[in-house]
Formats: sequence, structure tokens, C-alpha cells
Amino acid sequence: METKCSIQELRLKLGMSQEELAEKVFVTRQAVSRWETGETVPNTETLKLLSKLFDVSINALLGDPQLKVCQRCGMPIEDGAGEEALDDGCCTWCHGAEDFCKTYPQIGGQKQFELFKQTLIHEFNTLLHVEGLPKVEELHVLPGHFVNMEYRLPSGSKVKFLDDNATYLGNQLECLFGGDRCFGIVAGLDFLLVCTYTENGENPELVVYKHR
Repeated sequence: METKCSIQELRLKLGMSQEELAEKVFVTRQAVSRWETGETVPNTETLKLLSKLFDVSINALLGDPQLKVCQRCGMPIEDGAGEEALDDGCCTWCHGAEDFCKTYPQIGGQKQFELFKQTLIHEFNTLLHVEGLPKVEELHVLPGHFVNMEYRLPSGSKVKFLDDNATYLGNQLECLFGGDRCFGIVAGLDFLLVCTYTENGENPELVVYKHR
């Protein structure tokens, strides 16, 4: 079952209109229409909302039972790449508090990790004033190679700010104004980063890099 069939059939099964579905997952009716015609595919955060709303796995929404996708963060899971699925269908990065604390031992244990995460969420919501950036509700443990994008400087050269081998906290968020660009937020022990990009992380642009 392709994504376009899956979403339309699941929507109709619940007796919802495109407008009602759009309201529940915080997108426009036009976005739902494009999913159902196969023109576009929901991004990771929207897939998670749809998965919860329809009570089906992200794999089912994508229409590929052979595709391995983390049921929590939506990242592809590659066998042998350190991202294998655990018993609950989630990748190891979503169980990554321990890994994060190993990267930054000064954080402490699980309780301190959760407090640190809430501190970062508060800072994203109060210290940064990025137009169109929605309120941050959650941060996920993410591998550096997944979020370490290459940004073009005014000089024309390109630069990466993060470490492929490190572990960070981050999320992907829909712009409040719609459009085809998403926000990516990333944080470490000493920085907050906000960027935007199009589908599949293409055309990244750095918005804010702030030292804590």
C-alpha cells in the first residue's frame, strides 16, 4: 500500500475530511491533498502524529513493510550501522540517554539528563526568537552524522559546525507559515542551533548558532 492510499483510506475509515485531518496534524488541507495524490510525503514529525492518530506504525503509513523505520523518531534503521531496532521498534538513538550522558559525563545520570533536556527546551522557547519557529515540545537524542549539515557561507565556502561522531539533542519542526521548508533544531552542552532545509535535508540554511 503506497502512502497516498494509506493516508486516504485511514482518513476515510475514521470519517474525517481533509480539513479535519489537516487540523489534527497542524498542516494545511492542501498538504493533505498532496499526500493523497502522491505528490509529496509527510515529514518525520507529521508521520509521527499520523501514526498516533491512526494507531498504525510509520512503516504502514509509508506503505513498505520491508522498510525499517524507527517508530519514535522516524529515522531509517540500517542493520549493522549502530541503529538497529530494539524490541519496541525504536532505534538505539531513541534509547540514547545513556549514550548522551557518556558523551557528556558532566550531565550525570538519567534524572539529570531529563532536567538538562527540559532546560534546553526552555532556552529554545525563550532565548531564541526565530520567526515561524513553533514552540519546542520535545528533543530527541540524535547521532551527529544525521544532523551535521554543511552550510554555505557568504564567501561561497561550505562549513560544518558539529561532529559526525558526537551525540546531540534535536528535532524537526514545521514552519508556522507553511511552505516547503522545515526547521531543524540541535543542541549540545554549549550551543543551540536552528536551521531550515527542504525535503530530505536538502538546501540547508543556518538561522542561529548561539553559545550557551
